[in-house]
Amino acid sequence: MSNSVPIKLENISRIFQGKPAVDNISLEVKSGELLALLGPSGCGKTTTLRCVAGFEIPDSGQVFIGETNVTKVPAESREVGMVFQNYALFPNLSVAGNISFGLRVAKWSKEKSEARVQELLKTVGLLGFERRAVQSLSGGQRQRVALARALAREPRVLLLDEPLSALDAKIRIELRTELKRLQLELGITTLLVTHDQEEAMSMADRVVVMNNGKIEQLGAPRDLYLKPATPFVAAFVGEMNLLEVKIIGNGQFRLLEQTISVQNASSSTQKVGVRPENVQLHEGSSQFSGTVELVTYLGATQQVLVNVAGQIWIARVPNTKMFTRGQVIGLEVAADAWLAL
Repeated sequence: MSNSVPIKLENISRIFQGKPAVDNISLEVKSGELLALLGPSGCGKTTTLRCVAGFEIPDSGQVFIGETNVTKVPAESREVGMVFQNYALFPNLSVAGNISFGLRVAKWSKEKSEARVQELLKTVGLLGFERRAVQSLSGGQRQRVALARALAREPRVLLLDEPLSALDAKIRIELRTELKRLQLELGITTLLVTHDQEEAMSMADRVVVMNNGKIEQLGAPRDLYLKPATPFVAAFVGEMNLLEVKIIGNGQFRLLEQTISVQNASSSTQKVGVRPENVQLHEGSSQFSGTVELVTYLGATQQVLVNVAGQIWIARVPNTKMFTRGQVIGLEVAADAWLAL
């Protein structure tokens, strides 16, 4: 999309009943980028999106779309496309009627509007559905209609508010792949709100992890997974074994009577983390030992919960060898797998 522009937030705060839902955050969505706001319910991600859309006016700070300060510009004048969790389609209108609704409001000619509807139906894979009632469509098809409607007036930015959360798992995976493909094809600047880490990690160029109205970390999905900046990010993005340690010095720590070396540790490090896939399980003596509490079959892998000195460790290992509840096993972690938190 040739008119794609960046989104910029400068020191945005939004307060409800004396409590900040968004607490002085600043960030930029680059032109043509898909950036995801990820976090638990109540973290401020949807309020942030609504400040960009114009449905909320921040109590302080400024919102820019391109070079334009839109902080107090009405939502209908911001040239944004919005896709909602619940589709927000008009049940009394056909597929074509829903897509062309905004075009009629903008007084597009009938010929131009019909051509645009056909173009969008092809884009979202719904050619031939023009006359269908939206009530007769599946959830995935309704969300495609909602996306086409959002794109109809060639918005400068696209806002996605939990767009896939109402769909079943299989359709959700298929549609998020299509959404990302379309976003790349159109080159439109996109801000996605989701609580689903897999959705954020698979679709976004960069991810903002939010908590209590603040930004915990902003970075590429790979960096968030491999280099979490805080214990919250480590626990929220993927699974993580978070373990308390005693500082010895020079990057060395005491963990369950064992000395471990942790890269990039500092004098303030109080916890270390290790991802489940980096915990290796062995029979016999090992670095650590514990008792198997639960084994969950996951197809190519198995998840094993191990009680290590009263704390549950999670390991994700291949199914080449099965483990059983009550089995005493050894656990090994490579020196470069520890994360300082």
